[in-house]
Amino acid sequence: MQYPNNIKKNFTKLNISHSNRGMNLENALNLTNDYYLKKDRALIYKKPTPIGVVDVSYNNHKKIIEKAYFKEQSTLDYNGLYRGKYIEFDAKETLNKTSFPLSNIHEHQTLQIRNVIKHGGIVFLIIRMNDIVYLLTGEDYISYIDNNNRKSISYKYIEDHGHIIKMGYQPQLDYLSVVDQIYFKGE
Repeated sequence: MQYPNNIKKNFTKLNISHSNRGMNLENALNLTNDYYLKKDRALIYKKPTPIGVVDVSYNNHKKIIEKAYFKEQSTLDYNGLYRGKYIEFDAKETLNKTSFPLSNIHEHQTLQIRNVIKHGGIVFLIIRMNDIVYLLTGEDYISYIDNNNRKSISYKYIEDHGHIIKMGYQPQLDYLSVVDQIYFKGE
């Protein structure tokens, strides 16, 4: 390609880290949960990952963790109380346009979803895919994995069984309105 003054530009592919791929969704959910708390609508918190501290240093009277390890596998990202019910969910994003890879959900997380359902809690996945945010109930997720041998959930299944979460200003992702429609429709 020719540019002004016959200068050629070399374009290189950017190395994009996938480790923070879900941070935009997570940030929106954190702001939404803060909004729900301020409006006294729900108590929902991001769960910290349990770590064991091995080495600490001190800098200006502040402790800095130098070395740590994960004590145990964390379950789902968020939990709390809403309308007197226990609620727990995880947030996932994918750039894949046609399916959601099940490798994004770990075995211990699937077990946690099963346990929350068994004990009568509300559990779901919030999935951002194709620039749309969906709520997929834990029941629909479990039904899918119990009845399919695929390594991914088709986008068609998410479209058919997922519930679109509207994006806005405050709250940014009003997922509790969707929870109301699914779990509290007769109240």
